Amino acid sequence: MTEDNDLPMEAAESTALFGAVGKLLRLLREREGLTQKAFGELVGYGPDAIGAMERGVRVPRPEMLEKADEILGANGMLLEMVPDVRLAIQQAQLRHPEWYRSYAALEAEAVELHHYSNQVVQGLLQTEDYARAVFTQRRPLYSEEIIEKRITDRLSRQQVFESWPPPFVSYVLEEAILDRPIGGRAVLAGQLRRLLSVGAMRNVEIQVMPSLVEEHPNLDSAFNLLTPREHGQAAYTEAQGFPQLITDRKEVRKIADRYGIMRALALTPRESRALIEKKLEEL
Repeated sequence: MTEDNDLPMEAAESTALFGAVGKLLRLLREREGLTQKAFGELVGYGPDAIGAMERGVRVPRPEMLEKADEILGANGMLLEMVPDVRLAIQQAQLRHPEWYRSYAALEAEAVELHHYSNQVVQGLLQTEDYARAVFTQRRPLYSEEIIEKRITDRLSRQQVFESWPPPFVSYVLEEAILDRPIGGRAVLAGQLRRLLSVGAMRNVEIQVMPSLVEEHPNLDSAFNLLTPREHGQAAYTEAQGFPQLITDRKEVRKIADRYGIMRALALTPRESRALIEKKLEEL
């Protein structure tokens, strides 16, 4: 994963801007004697979202800043930042979706990463050809420029496997993913070989959930669980293009419990490796 100080200049500047906006929001909120919860209710956000904005890891919407300027008596200070925030969002969308920065920051410092995938291979495991097929088939269509930027970013995130000490990483993949020839049989074959290669790392465990399993605790969307070095465990999920970074401890615990049950029901890493090898041979 690209560290903050390795980001392109426009991305680094955006990070600094969001951090400055967040600090100003916190100072103005505290000056008014409002809790994060109380302020969030006034602008239509939960306390976790407000906290993330104040830490600079979630992008504040321009409309929210306009409303906050009036509520917090900022006398135009927040309004002055709106044009810069709009521009930073536009620039960030070329490299990351605007919601992505907070998750990327947490992923970069994580000591544990756990992933459940039910449709396609999770991003950190994808080959370049597989990632290109995923982005190319996305609807509405991405431009060629955005596809290439998304692929570059996805591959750069895979540096997380090369960090030292490395994070502990585990995966539960639905068996159907191993049979779905995204991009064609040759692309799938390359992707299965990638799974075998990454799965051989000492800090990585890949498990397959058999399609014939009769019990399943998560008949819902895919998700990621991550434990940053200096923060509590968080979860990330996305459905139909609507992402959600979850930091509420109770909600994260529910997802972690489901993941634990799934790991118990799935094939062991050794059994999963044998299954992947068999499917590769059959292609």
